Amino acid sequence: MYDVIVVGAGHAGCEAALAVARSGLECLLITSDLSAVARMSCNPAIGGVAKGQMTREIDALGGEMAKAIDATGIQFRLLNRSKGAALHSPRAQADKTLYSLYMRSVIEHEPNIDILQDTVIGVSAPKGTFKSVTVMSGRAIKAKAAILACGTFLNGLIHIGMDHYPGGRSVAEPPVTGLTESLAALGFSFGRLKTGTPPRIDSRSVNYDLVTEQPGDDDPVAFSFSTESVAHRNLVCCHLTKTTEKTHEILRSGFDRSPLFTGKVQGVGPRYCPSIEDKIYRFPEKLSQHIFLEPEGADTIEMYVNGFSTSLPEDIQLAGLRSIPGLEEAKMIRPGYAIEYDYFHPWQIRSTMETRPVENLYFAGQINGTSGYEEAAGQGLMAGINAVRKILGKEPIVLGRDQAYIGVLIDDLITKETNEPYRMFTSSAEHRLILRHDNADLRLSTVGYECGLVSEHQLEKTKAITDLAGECIERLKSLKLKPDEINQLLANKGAQELKSPASALSVLKRPGIELADLLRHSAAVQAAIGETCEDVRVAEQVQIEIKYEGYIKREKLVAERIARLDALHIPDNFKYESLNSLSNEGREKLIKHRPSTIGQASRILGVSPSDVSILMIRLGR
Repeated sequence: MYDVIVVGAGHAGCEAALAVARSGLECLLITSDLSAVARMSCNPAIGGVAKGQMTREIDALGGEMAKAIDATGIQFRLLNRSKGAALHSPRAQADKTLYSLYMRSVIEHEPNIDILQDTVIGVSAPKGTFKSVTVMSGRAIKAKAAILACGTFLNGLIHIGMDHYPGGRSVAEPPVTGLTESLAALGFSFGRLKTGTPPRIDSRSVNYDLVTEQPGDDDPVAFSFSTESVAHRNLVCCHLTKTTEKTHEILRSGFDRSPLFTGKVQGVGPRYCPSIEDKIYRFPEKLSQHIFLEPEGADTIEMYVNGFSTSLPEDIQLAGLRSIPGLEEAKMIRPGYAIEYDYFHPWQIRSTMETRPVENLYFAGQINGTSGYEEAAGQGLMAGINAVRKILGKEPIVLGRDQAYIGVLIDDLITKETNEPYRMFTSSAEHRLILRHDNADLRLSTVGYECGLVSEHQLEKTKAITDLAGECIERLKSLKLKPDEINQLLANKGAQELKSPASALSVLKRPGIELADLLRHSAAVQAAIGETCEDVRVAEQVQIEIKYEGYIKREKLVAERIARLDALHIPDNFKYESLNSLSNEGREKLIKHRPSTIGQASRILGVSPSDVSILMIRLGR
């Protein structure tokens, strides 16, 4: 009898198992292939727009993903540097083999995790409460709770041209059969989704004279708040090229053998990341598409052709690649393909990741219809945290939309109709100025500490940053700068000069004026906060809080109003059928989604403001 069984050792399963074990409970991690722990089956990278913020949140909560990429990354870049702080997003290329080995080592050195190499084909849940999982051999293994993190393995089917093969994540990996049917028998509703991957090529066959180099940052940003530097990990360059009209002509010639256009693929693919043939079909006026060449490791010739995801026949794939500048002599190591798989509609999970049909059973990752390593890891971490807290009789942890991108992700899954693989974007978060990558630890370390996943030492370090930044802001507010000591700087920056003394805080608010400028040009500012702002984290928070003060205050006011609605809980057994004044669509959606709060109910598509008012009146009575 284990406390928690975690099924699947991908990015969701690893974070779930570690969260359980580090909380002091006994965990069994079941995986079909121990050599594929945390495998990067698609792009060899962590982070990106919104996904970088989420990775830092995972770190702030005590997860492992950020530390893993810091230790095994081979190129680091901060995206959107020219834009506002809310859009700054860290991203890193990974050595995908080292990443998997790193995570496997962490799992194997965790004493509270047992590992079983087997395949789960069934779940037993008498009277609606989880009891055990059944593995391929027929053996039943009991636990107090289970977390299913099955990725794309459920009845997986791979397509290359008109050929298709059973496959769980690649042609070489078998799918999982029986588990979907077992869950369906327990009352779960499921559907079918599709994702894809591009071909891999031999990096030695690229003509680098015809592609544009994309080096890493000179001052790379680490993902983990405990990592001192990743400057030594900038080991490779990526490269940029683009398709041509000839490329598109070649790819169109294979449309009659495309599984997408001939109806072979039934699952719905991701709208945000369409295959190259889908892009050409949908946007015929666009004569070229960007192609990014990304090394899969520092010591391998394998290269990922980002932007060329496809399931066209192999001969068309190769001919298309060889029509792209720099890839005229490209050697294809393996073709791109599409994979169809089963997923379970995420309105069947609660905000804690526990399923509604079966108590003590949790879903995490692509089984919920999401896409992406970071989205999976965030769900796995929260599923692990809440499975532990339920077993220990503690209140669950539910992150708000104003608290974390992970909170936005889970809330979107529950309230929105997911009919394509879900991916997080900064535009999905209405409070993105609050949910920056730089303050993830300031937002979430207290939560990680409460869960036993963040040390007291790390929590104190985080609190010190907040306290010191607050002190600096107060000093700048009261410090008056005279025109004669600051006007030269303002003139150089093209800003209006002072006619009378002004606070250092008001000067810093001016466009183009940086905190570093004031520290260099004003002895008074240097004397007031210079020593404190030698800490880069403190200086960063001081500048952002002052520059965006008005916007941040406005977002916090909006968040507080929404939080009041999220504090109004709806009982699980609430009888929506008895409210005749609800709209028909509103009643149907509320019965289907079973929202936990009024706030959550208000975000369900089809539930009108009048429906929410009726609910509030009834709950008030």
